[in-house]
Amino acid sequence: MDLGLTGHVAIVTGGSRGIGLACACGLAAEGAHVVLVARDAAALETAAGQVRAAGPASTVLPLVADTTDDAAVRAMVARVVDELGGVDVLVNAAAPPAGGGPVPALAELTDAAVLDAVDTKVLGYLRTARAVAPHMSARGAGRIVNISGLNARRTGSIAGTVRNVGVAALTANLADELGPSGVGVVVVHPGYTDTERTPGMVAERMAATGLPEAEVRAELAQGTSLRRIPTAQEVADVVVFLASPRAVAVTGDAVVAGGGERGVVHY
Repeated sequence: MDLGLTGHVAIVTGGSRGIGLACACGLAAEGAHVVLVARDAAALETAAGQVRAAGPASTVLPLVADTTDDAAVRAMVARVVDELGGVDVLVNAAAPPAGGGPVPALAELTDAAVLDAVDTKVLGYLRTARAVAPHMSARGAGRIVNISGLNARRTGSIAGTVRNVGVAALTANLADELGPSGVGVVVVHPGYTDTERTPGMVAERMAATGLPEAEVRAELAQGTSLRRIPTAQEVADVVVFLASPRAVAVTGDAVVAGGGERGVVHY
């Protein structure tokens, strides 16, 4: 299927690693020009090389910007419009990684921890969407895909649940406002995903439990219907379709890309 992305301009925040980088590679492979946005210039340059290899015919523009800084976001989008002529796609994937230690109990949970999670993942997504929306609306078309996570449907981490539910709420509101201008907005909820961070997390679990790697990975995969952990590339395949004109009928809603969540029925 031709996704109709050839020549489209796509901004991917959090594009230097993980799901964001996989999405950037997938978009470039479909012929889109890709703007990679992250805070680390060195990591961006390395990522840009991978994206160029995935889409040799595509322009790849790495730009350093912090999505917690509204002025930096607006300057980044202005440069994209100036150099590439507009914006057709925004993939919001810039967020602190989930996990990384025990979840604090209520008594130890600080305002700062929750505000940091929301500032980057909810307000950061809002800032980028707000900056690109006028350019998409002027063209009468555009796609915004917000990467959230299955913590939106789970308890266990107040900050994790709040930020992911916040992204879903943001998505639905943006879709309602921007839909009449031809702009679609959707949220994707990955579950546990195999990325470059996975080997380190598996090693930590092995050290803590004494289990071999195969058993640790099998344990992590037990919550999925597939009984394996989806890869970043597999999640990106879903995102790239949703970022394309082929997905115009999908907006304002959530799509789960977690390998199937066992034991629940969502309808």
